[in-house]
Amino acid sequence: MLGVLTFLLAGGIGIISSTQVWATVQRADAGEPLSVTGSVIYPLLAPLSLAVLALGAALSIAGPVLRHVIGVLGLGAGVTLLVGTAPLIGSPPLSAVAPAVTKATGLGGESSLGEVVAAIDPTPWPVLALIAWILLALASVYVLATARRWPAGGRRYRAASEAAHHSTGPLDAVDSWDELSHGTDPTDSAR
Repeated sequence: MLGVLTFLLAGGIGIISSTQVWATVQRADAGEPLSVTGSVIYPLLAPLSLAVLALGAALSIAGPVLRHVIGVLGLGAGVTLLVGTAPLIGSPPLSAVAPAVTKATGLGGESSLGEVVAAIDPTPWPVLALIAWILLALASVYVLATARRWPAGGRRYRAASEAAHHSTGPLDAVDSWDELSHGTDPTDSAR
């Protein structure tokens, strides 16, 4: 359950942070500052976050083999997101905001962009996303380490529910439906 919740939390934070402002670009020409979202700075953010959400949902019903596969995929996504997000902490490089600046100004090339950009101010969103990816990587390791334990828990649950069913005895469908729908007792002799 802990792994499922962590996968869902990390995927949710990733989806939300892909639409949030990761950096504000101050322009040298005193123009309007440009707000650059996470999906512009890191294009793989939204698709990988959606994949992590899907893995979290699949993890909730997975058996041991599928848990191993999900653990490996989650670890791969977590490491990829960590590597992509870590350089954006602090002051993102000019190349990270270049697509947004080029779209707003029409200028291209590293030298002309350097003349337009006065400063790049980061926001807390990359840090929050980085924490989510660290949690995702740790949850993936946890899922891999505990994958073999899940069938035993499932067998214990099935055995307990079957024992409870056998102790009550079989139900007569007609009498049970009559009792449920009309509030009558099928064992009542007055019937």
